[in-house]
Amino acid sequence: MSEQLEDTHLVDMQPLIAPRAVKAELPMTEQAAELVSETRQLIRAILHGRDQRRLLVVTGPCSIHDAEAAYEYAGRLKKVIDATRDRLVIVMRTYFEKPRTTVGWQGLLNDPHLDGSCDIPTGLQMARQILLHINQLGVPCAVEVLDPVTPQYVADLISWAAIGARTTESQTHRELASGLSMPIGFKNGTDGQVQSAINAMISARHPHSFLGINADGLTCMVKTGGNPDRHIVLRGGGGKPNCGPEDIARAVEFVAGEEIARAVMVDCSHDNSGKDHTRQGQVCRDALAVFRDGQRALMGLLIESNLKPGKQAWKEGVQLEYGMSITDACIGWEETEQLLYEIAEAVPSQKRES
Repeated sequence: MSEQLEDTHLVDMQPLIAPRAVKAELPMTEQAAELVSETRQLIRAILHGRDQRRLLVVTGPCSIHDAEAAYEYAGRLKKVIDATRDRLVIVMRTYFEKPRTTVGWQGLLNDPHLDGSCDIPTGLQMARQILLHINQLGVPCAVEVLDPVTPQYVADLISWAAIGARTTESQTHRELASGLSMPIGFKNGTDGQVQSAINAMISARHPHSFLGINADGLTCMVKTGGNPDRHIVLRGGGGKPNCGPEDIARAVEFVAGEEIARAVMVDCSHDNSGKDHTRQGQVCRDALAVFRDGQRALMGLLIESNLKPGKQAWKEGVQLEYGMSITDACIGWEETEQLLYEIAEAVPSQKRES
């Protein structure tokens, strides 16, 4: 037989360093482990209604492309975390993987040098190094889970994770979420329909068996017990927002059977803001008004924020402006800081609640 029957479109295959080896090179520290464990427990308390007062806020760059800028952002955020910890649980967006509608830069993990070389082995190590550093600063981290292999390398450093609008309907990601150790937020679909996120929540609660890798990088049959710590993220869709009082109330009704006391987060970006970063603040304030009116099923807010507002186009070889997004447009630090303190003010103090 002259015709090749497999691998006809492959250019190269490179074995990766095993997750266990990466973790040996960049080991978890006691301080980081305590932070991750504590933050996950705080988020679980919010989700399951043991904490009916505080809000979870996930804020940070749309994607990480510059470690130094990420560290500076984390350093600034730590001051706000310390000042608001009695009212908020703040987690930093440290997104390393970016799903694309067609093509484009796929994130630091895939292309860490921003030159199209797609040096994934380096990207995996850089991602873990950045997560370690930020956790060591006392700032918990959040990611979007995209590649099902990646969690083996970094999941121990993650306090909260999202399954994105493009992958919420993916059986692979629902199965993966059922075995992850941190709370998971499922975004509604890009068409704005919430049912896909509800279905994902239901699926991830149950045990699954699927193909994956272990700490030594060996292909395995993975069996999970199901993840009880799930919620939905309203991000709008189809060019329309879905973050109004009626939308939140409807989402609460949809998830009533999942026995999650506080199961709804509002994404202040994407279609909820009309993909206009300058409107994120208003979306946030509108959601806070719903919270103030007594809607305690609203458990958190998601904000795209960077050191500088806006975004810039990434092109290979072009000098980038420091602290500005190369993916979705973000609000800048000054607005972020003000907004975080506004969110904290909306949360009743322990004295008032008692």
